[in-house]
Amino acid sequence: MAIRILPEHIASQIAAGEVIERPASVVKELAENALDAGSQQITIEVLGAGKRLICVTDDGGGIPRAELGLAVSRHATSKLSRAEDLFHIATLGFRGEALASIGSVSRMTVETRPPDAEVGAKLRVEGGALGELVELGMPPGTSITVQDLFYNLPARLKFLKSDTTERRNIEALVTRYALAYPHVRWHLAMEGKTTLKTSGNADRREVLANLYGVEIAKQMLALEFLEAGYHIHGFISPISLTRSNRREITVFVNGRWVRDTAVSAAIIRAYHTLLMVGRFPIVVLFLELPPETVDVNVHPTKAEVRFREGDLVFSRAQRAVRRALMAYSPVTELEMRPWWGAGREEDRSQIDPAWKMAAEIPKTWEGPVQSVQPRISLLTGTEDAPERLPLLRLVGQVAATYLVAEGPDGLYLIDQHAAHERVLFEELMAQQADASVPSQALLTPVSVLLTPEKARLLEDQLPILAGLGFEVEPFGPNTYSVRAIPALLAGGDPEAALNAVVEEFEEDETPLAAAREAMITARVCKRMAVKGGQILSHDEQVALLRALERCQSPRTCPHGRPTMIHLSADLLERQFGRRGAR
Repeated sequence: MAIRILPEHIASQIAAGEVIERPASVVKELAENALDAGSQQITIEVLGAGKRLICVTDDGGGIPRAELGLAVSRHATSKLSRAEDLFHIATLGFRGEALASIGSVSRMTVETRPPDAEVGAKLRVEGGALGELVELGMPPGTSITVQDLFYNLPARLKFLKSDTTERRNIEALVTRYALAYPHVRWHLAMEGKTTLKTSGNADRREVLANLYGVEIAKQMLALEFLEAGYHIHGFISPISLTRSNRREITVFVNGRWVRDTAVSAAIIRAYHTLLMVGRFPIVVLFLELPPETVDVNVHPTKAEVRFREGDLVFSRAQRAVRRALMAYSPVTELEMRPWWGAGREEDRSQIDPAWKMAAEIPKTWEGPVQSVQPRISLLTGTEDAPERLPLLRLVGQVAATYLVAEGPDGLYLIDQHAAHERVLFEELMAQQADASVPSQALLTPVSVLLTPEKARLLEDQLPILAGLGFEVEPFGPNTYSVRAIPALLAGGDPEAALNAVVEEFEEDETPLAAAREAMITARVCKRMAVKGGQILSHDEQVALLRALERCQSPRTCPHGRPTMIHLSADLLERQFGRRGAR
């Protein structure tokens, strides 16, 4: 095939593919342009998860009418004039690709007016083709409307995620930029509903409350570190406030949201020995460095940067976080409840909360044991050829966490939390299969405030929660009212149950409805099960053993963690040297 130069419109679409990956990319580029223009108020409207419409309006400096046609051309920018400027970037945008890329894959309308102009101007760009430039009466600022994104690239549309996922990406982007620029008034509306609105009073903790909720915002620790031109500030979570993944670690470098594995590793390293394995902090960190020490021209979407002194940035970020942790928590307190039971304690009158551990209890058996490890499905909680438990005789409770029981074939050490998870899971799934999940109405409905991202996730799971016996309804922006919970979970914490539904979902996780239903049930049961560290009465211990014996898969919790360790009588005889003794 002969070599030839690609037509301009194809070259533009190829270039746009590197910059505009999804609707959130459009929002990012337009919001960054608005910030560079000195805007004090930015309004973002999204319909159809951004595929149908994205409108970003600001009150910034605007674009002169004579330069509007040039502004939507490729490589047209007011932020660079020579190659050396690439190493002193002080703005968010600099390549001059955003408007041209967006215009080549959508129907875009730009309306703008500088403060010193009497009238504004309007220009329509469709698939890269420029329309007529017309005068327009409007207030100072710029409004860019993007319609029918990727209408001329149907293959790209097929590769987009679900509407829920695309909305989550937009919300995550806008809320984080609202944190970085708290002096700007942000207003985000998704599908006609306001999901974020800030006052622009420069109070970052107020934006944190919008992002994570008031209670978490109160717990976050302020960080301030200044050394040799490096200014590191932001918020970190105390060691009692953690997540199960790294997604809540947010890093800004010179006002730009980036994903930098080295800085994230430095943050996690600062928490070393302070957090349980598999738990991660909530961090919003702002690094202010000399522009010449940061190369931002290494990624098409500017989501990654390179540091001239990478090791120095790593060490200072780690030291800043660690110093703040030690300042607020000079002595590490013993966490009495395991991480899987994080949340408020259950209000159960029959459980005595006044327990106390006299010494640290070892978590593992030092000698050889028979550990039950069947093959298990995470989503269905079923084993391959499950082995039912024999009839067990309760011996007692150890460390307010483990039950000791005797069976015909030896000794059983049972994790009460994991065992109760399994019992609740199988009973709820059985009731759901029979479409007979009884509900218990709450005397006082419980209001739960979620972050915008989690609120959208919960909204998609409401039908599943209704099938489980929950009665949940919207109660204001990002707030839901819980009016009833499954009777099986009466006495549990409704807020913990809702947070369990949305806490750890990954992108498009478990797309099959049945799998998603089982996963949500397992997570709710995990939060509602009795916790490690809760003293159970003798009758409660016996009832838990009897319920576990009735389970189809009693040897693991719904997430695959063992519920018990079995020490056979033969093993005990060998350990005590009785085998073959005279």
